[in-house]
Amino acid sequence: MSLHPTTPEFKQNAHVALHDAELQKALGHVQGGFIYKRQSAVDRLPEFEVLRDSARDLKDHVLAHLDLYLEMYEARVRASGGHIHFARNANEANKIIVDICKAHDAKTVTKGKSMVSEEIGLNDAIEAAGMKAVETDLGEYIIQLRHETPSHIIAPAVHLTKEQVEREFRREHTHLPKDRDLSQPVQLLTEARGVLREKFLAADVGITGANFLIAETGTSIIVTNEGNGDLTQSLPKVHVVIASIEKIVPTLEDASLLMRVLARSATGQDMSVYTTLSTGPRRAEDPDGPAHYHVVLVDNGRSSMLGGEFEDMLRCIRCGACMNHCPVYHAVGGHAYGWVYPGPMGAVLTPSLIGVDKGGHLPNASTFCGRCESVCPVKIPLPKLMRHWREREFERHLTPAVQRFGLGVWAYFARRPALYRPLTSLAMKALSLLAGEKGRFAKLPLASGWTQYRDLPAPSGQTFQSQWRARQKERSR
Repeated sequence: MSLHPTTPEFKQNAHVALHDAELQKALGHVQGGFIYKRQSAVDRLPEFEVLRDSARDLKDHVLAHLDLYLEMYEARVRASGGHIHFARNANEANKIIVDICKAHDAKTVTKGKSMVSEEIGLNDAIEAAGMKAVETDLGEYIIQLRHETPSHIIAPAVHLTKEQVEREFRREHTHLPKDRDLSQPVQLLTEARGVLREKFLAADVGITGANFLIAETGTSIIVTNEGNGDLTQSLPKVHVVIASIEKIVPTLEDASLLMRVLARSATGQDMSVYTTLSTGPRRAEDPDGPAHYHVVLVDNGRSSMLGGEFEDMLRCIRCGACMNHCPVYHAVGGHAYGWVYPGPMGAVLTPSLIGVDKGGHLPNASTFCGRCESVCPVKIPLPKLMRHWREREFERHLTPAVQRFGLGVWAYFARRPALYRPLTSLAMKALSLLAGEKGRFAKLPLASGWTQYRDLPAPSGQTFQSQWRARQKERSR
């Protein structure tokens, strides 16, 4: 799916999602599971807003000097005994990783959750090369069984109910007793842990993502709540880190700043349960760890965002707070967005990576309420960036002809105040009279997209400009 996005069919995808009863039931848990926990964690940290400012400034500094920090990081990785690879696009990244696996005669490859590996379609590339890729994050494991992609960047299976997970486990884990009790989440977790333990022990290569890459030490950092990242990178003989180039952070102290806002924004925790640092392969005095250590840095369109109007998006630390607070995401879930990155961050990042011709619908999937920007830990101006994509879409005539015509008519009158004011005044009075005492419309021509689901409030009878002028006259008396 990562290589064949369905973002152009967002409207159709959203329609299906709105009528999916099980999905709507699952999405009901997002608000209680994320929003309230985040607010509680923020309230316990009075300096949270100051930390957001610092995190934003830190990421801006890194992006302004990204070439220097990448060079420093490369030197430190090599000095620690590791190997570093640069991939310009998805095909190069997949080839590099598959070649590493083949060089070590790998049969089973375990993976810690990595969104960039979803972006490049890594699992398909591994399977096509005759090896088995096993997702070890619980949510990722569940959706792998269902042959789905993540619907959320930190909670991949948030779109599923407990009953759906039970059905998948019974279908897949046929070696276990049929009469076992899987009615409670803890029982599902215990079963997954037992099955995955065998995969960890059998793995020849372990692949993890990275939340941060530390330039001063050549260290990769992953944060998890399950510990699967530790087992993925420490048990196999080969550890491969895959990350996009903007994950670089200058120092360990800088990473600690970002981690203070990451967990609170993502899951409402002060810190994630596991914070794992990895620097190179196993040394002679180490009791365990991989014998070989590789880092694959993926560009895949990021460098073209540097210095442009969408560079702010590269500050993203993948916390998921924007989608957790987005009313559109709450309504349709992540799969409706049709590619790897859903929600407001996906509405900006997806067109940047695959083009506005394919991802141009996503910036329109926003109420522009501003909640995404208000909770972003690095203060990305997501509504502004979505507006920029809407402008690009309009300029390239990718919006529907009816919409362009309507905007053209409005622009014609808006540039001519002598016509605009009397016509809008007449229209407001007419709509007010038509609505009558109800003060709303259940049906209205050219507004069926709204009235099909809710009533449209009628205007009061006066335009804003006329009301403003009247109040100004009263004040001047």
